[in-house]
Amino acid sequence: MKNTQKEQQKQEASVSFHATVALIGVFGGLFWSLIGYVAFYLNFSRVGPALALMPWALGDWKNGWLGHLVGIAVISLLSIGVAFLYRLVFAKVNHWWPGLIFGFLLWVVVFGLLNPLFPGLKPLTALDLNTIVTNLCLYIVYGIFIGYSISYEYHERTVHEGEAIQS
Repeated sequence: MKNTQKEQQKQEASVSFHATVALIGVFGGLFWSLIGYVAFYLNFSRVGPALALMPWALGDWKNGWLGHLVGIAVISLLSIGVAFLYRLVFAKVNHWWPGLIFGFLLWVVVFGLLNPLFPGLKPLTALDLNTIVTNLCLYIVYGIFIGYSISYEYHERTVHEGEAIQS
């Protein structure tokens, strides 16, 4: 009976941890893509959240404010997968630097490797310095936000789980 209760508590904790990772992903994507839109609006960057819609031919509306709002929603949803990827790779490391590395690698993937998928995005060598620096910083801070939030939550749950097992 006691083992069944422990297994049930363990299952409930893992389900709620997965939900927490998903929420961190959604809110991280929402918040940092909104900041990205502000940077785009203030001309710090030539690339806004509508970049997420560029691979699909949806019409000219995707280049306006509505496209950026839909792009923010798409980024928020894609960010769930990014958060779970971070959870699989770096969750056990409770420091800020894995998030920095993760954010940098994410920027390299989007602006380097996936560049041909985005017809409206110039090659990395043709982008202006403001766009490169602004987006690199946004991706790094996004990575740190996602990373440290997930790692912190992981370690908090492990500490509490260890206390529950000892008592």
